[in-house]
Amino acid sequence: MPRRKLPLSKVYAVLESGPVVLVTTARRGRPNVMALSWLTMMDFEPPLIGLVMSDRNHSFAALKATRECVLNVPTIEIADNAVACGNASGARVDKFAAFGLTPLSASQVRAPLIRECPVNIECRVTDMRMVRRYDLFVLQAVAAWKVSGSGELKTLHHLGGDRFMVAGPVVRLRSKAK
Repeated sequence: MPRRKLPLSKVYAVLESGPVVLVTTARRGRPNVMALSWLTMMDFEPPLIGLVMSDRNHSFAALKATRECVLNVPTIEIADNAVACGNASGARVDKFAAFGLTPLSASQVRAPLIRECPVNIECRVTDMRMVRRYDLFVLQAVAAWKVSGSGELKTLHHLGGDRFMVAGPVVRLRSKAK
């Protein structure tokens, strides 16, 4: 089979590692939410998550100062709301009000959960050594929530630009991984 060159700008779409999440933070009593898809699992117990957030984002300063956030996993049902959060700045817009999202109190952190997201993962930053150079935060999940009866999640995955994919059917393959 012949191969053609893959533009480096397209590598992201091939290696996209996880679903779009709505990252909530709270600083000085003001909650904020931003869409983000640059995250990856780093370890299992305790769950460690690598999250890359540009220092140009309004949420960056809040995450760096408070060292806590919630990763809220939206599904296709609120995809338009999630994308709208990614297209607006929390410095100028109350995204909860503007995009119909409901903040709920978290159990371990000050950042809110989002009611409309079926999965919420409360996190604390455990390592900031790579933030200055790579904008990479290492988070530890300290509590996690899933809406009862939410079944299989149809998560949203960003493929670059205005292209998204929705997670498809689950398949089972023989594996020793748990």
